Amino acid sequence: MKKILTTLLASAFLFTHTATAQETYAKAMIESQGANWTKGKNWDYVNGLVAFSLLKAYEQNPTAEWTNKSYEFAENYANTALNEDGSFKNFKKGNIDNIASGKVLFYLYRREKLREEIFGSSSAQKYKNAADFLHNYLKNEYPRIQDGDAKGCFFHKAIYPNQMWLDGLYMGAAFYAEYLHNFDPQNTDSWSDIAHQFITVNKHTYDKHKGLNYHAWSYTPEDANSFWARKDGEFKGCSQEFWGRGMGWFFAALVDVLEYMPKNHKDYKTLVKITKQVASGLEKWQDKSGVWYQLLQYDSTFKSKCGEHNYLEASASSMFTYAYLKGVRIGVLPNKYLSVGKKAYNGLIEQFITKNNDGTINLTSTCRSAGLGPAKDPSRDGTADYYLCGSDIKKVSNEGKAIGPFIMASLEYEKVK
Repeated sequence: MKKILTTLLASAFLFTHTATAQETYAKAMIESQGANWTKGKNWDYVNGLVAFSLLKAYEQNPTAEWTNKSYEFAENYANTALNEDGSFKNFKKGNIDNIASGKVLFYLYRREKLREEIFGSSSAQKYKNAADFLHNYLKNEYPRIQDGDAKGCFFHKAIYPNQMWLDGLYMGAAFYAEYLHNFDPQNTDSWSDIAHQFITVNKHTYDKHKGLNYHAWSYTPEDANSFWARKDGEFKGCSQEFWGRGMGWFFAALVDVLEYMPKNHKDYKTLVKITKQVASGLEKWQDKSGVWYQLLQYDSTFKSKCGEHNYLEASASSMFTYAYLKGVRIGVLPNKYLSVGKKAYNGLIEQFITKNNDGTINLTSTCRSAGLGPAKDPSRDGTADYYLCGSDIKKVSNEGKAIGPFIMASLEYEKVK
């Protein structure tokens, strides 16, 4: 029965998706690392990012045996977190990161709805209920800035009051947009709510001199939890550095939202303009290898006080590659950026992929974690030394924050190569 179901569902999806059975880096990475970040894992944005990439692989290759396993891994990830009625077993509020994993629910819902049409029963409602919960919590309960031009913008976390980080646009707004696309596409006010997040954070973090966005901005830089923020000047409230993965989250969020946002919405063109701005700025800082550094405005000659040099970093580079290639494909970036994306993808393979004796592959040179504050953790101060030497900053291999974007970049590359 399972084999019949898989065949029927795959056949249905083939009307809109072309299967490619050739060996790809997406396949190799999924077979090497996919299960490690999804099977039986907790509801977490990193695990969810990998699970989402596995579903994208299945969507693009619905008849391939290896992607059937990808679907099972992602389905297992969601089911581990949910009760049968779609309620969460252990959802932690006050953290926008915990919204991001909800992106896995939409494809599971659509596939289960198709199963329902064929067999009369499915788990579709479970996934819809879970998506509804996340959407309603984000829209109606999640803490927001209450004043000024940033009124209505989401806190990055409850423990970071009045702060917006670039990371948060992927965690919250990208899920919000995909929810609207699936269940409430004509809700103009909600699309405006999403656009407001991007427009505001870009207004306050974009440095036209460098063509880059600072990692974070605080509406209340005098707050103790915003000790890292500039207290005055042109970039009041901003952190000090341009962190690669922060801009990666931002760039990926922009193209993901624009994929679904109605083109006739009043803010659509503004978000396209911001996307082009990001693409232009990052192109200027692309290394000759095709990829990008942990700290975007420096190269490997930059040395921190602890002795660590700036380094080419895999998660940011994968996110940029994905966003360039997808941005061109969906028509929000000019075709000239296709060469930037292709160069970047080749750089990913050359700089970060290594092979084990058993044929599996690794993705190296990834920043494990980075953040700003809160007050009880003054070491996370947003300086260049922190991003290279911080106690929570380690350069690691096979980190989910790089694996998921690498798989998605590989899938986009397969569409254009």
